[in-house]
Amino acid sequence: MTAEPELASSDSRVSHDGTRPILADRTVALLEVLLCSDYPTQLVLTAILVRFGIPLQRPDGGLSLQFVATLSILDAVLLVGLILLFLRAHGEKPRTVLIGGNPIGRELRAGVGLIVVAFAIAGIALAALLRFAPQLHTVPSNPLTGLIRTPGETALFALVVVVAGGIREEIQRAFLMHRFERWLGGTTLGVVATSTVFGIGHLTQGLDAAITTASLGVFWALVYLRRRSVVAPIVSHSGFNLLQLVQFLAIGH
Repeated sequence: MTAEPELASSDSRVSHDGTRPILADRTVALLEVLLCSDYPTQLVLTAILVRFGIPLQRPDGGLSLQFVATLSILDAVLLVGLILLFLRAHGEKPRTVLIGGNPIGRELRAGVGLIVVAFAIAGIALAALLRFAPQLHTVPSNPLTGLIRTPGETALFALVVVVAGGIREEIQRAFLMHRFERWLGGTTLGVVATSTVFGIGHLTQGLDAAITTASLGVFWALVYLRRRSVVAPIVSHSGFNLLQLVQFLAIGH
């Protein structure tokens, strides 16, 4: 059990009975969730990068890894900064919400074990979709893998999938779950909403990949809710991404 995040010193964040959120709190929480959904920050950063002349595409027409990496890292920094700002604005301790009270070593070990679980979930989901709904395999190969052409690009891509994938997305997921739990209808709605959006964000990789990703979103959300720490989900998510990269390199290159 971990301590509940501290409320602001004034009682403006709760209703008169001290338990039910008032409309203003729900509205603020909803705005915070929308701002931290990734879409607003990425749209703004994309416009800025284009304005500064960073090309979206390579000369051969393929997606530029330089652009993707720059956007992903900057978005991770901006998004985590916003989350910390919003938590502190509500008088909540980021460490309490994001790290929890469990020993870090225990969470790291749990995360390593959960890499295998995540890989099993993805494998089973994809196999089931290919068996029973092959029409959902709408993209022959992951378009992001076309970014990798050299060992240096592989290393950069690995950095991106850890920082922007494992770290940013799990901090983001924990914050969104925290907001849903406290002000926006509860954890069940939070798991469904965040995982659905998580899957939609991967539609460029195919419908089957989007559904599989949504399933992983449910898994990592439940891990956070069970452990009240982002450490294990970050390790699991990062490890899963890196194993996928290794798998691609072994098969595709």
